[in-house]
Amino acid sequence: MAVIPIRIFGDPVLRTECDRVTEFDDALRALVDDMVETMIAYQGAGLAAPQIGVTKRVFVYRVDGEIGHIINPVIEWTSEQTQTDAEGCLSIPGLRYDTTRALHARATGQDVDGNPITLEGEGLLARAIQHETDHLDGVLFFERLTPELRRQALRDARSAPWARAATASRPKVSNSPFGI
Repeated sequence: MAVIPIRIFGDPVLRTECDRVTEFDDALRALVDDMVETMIAYQGAGLAAPQIGVTKRVFVYRVDGEIGHIINPVIEWTSEQTQTDAEGCLSIPGLRYDTTRALHARATGQDVDGNPITLEGEGLLARAIQHETDHLDGVLFFERLTPELRRQALRDARSAPWARAATASRPKVSNSPFGI
């Protein structure tokens, strides 16, 4: 297992729609293990594959002491009841904004062996399901903000201390099967 550097806002991989996983093998298991280790090291509640430069439909989560993953997630249902809370992103370090999400969410997908699974939750888990699935579609949480707050968040991100450093040192995608 390895801790992999997080891709930062402005990296084009974060705006890339991810490919469906079709190979359920040792490389996928290693990817999930690396993602879990990376998420824990960066103290995240979730991590999507594009955040480490991999354009595959995979995310991991850690909510209320439970660590898990889902591959090829499809959000099947969200409640009409919403919650607005401060939301952040490992790819946008240090910035948090009130973001409205469905209070309950359910996604279906697969585990690392290709078996069907359902991930359902409320509160933080529902938020993680929605946030991480957005990443797999190339959507950042900024797009879920009100227009005024989105403008402020983009200004804040462009002037953040990590913005210039991230642009100057952005890693290139390699020829490995997972882009790392």
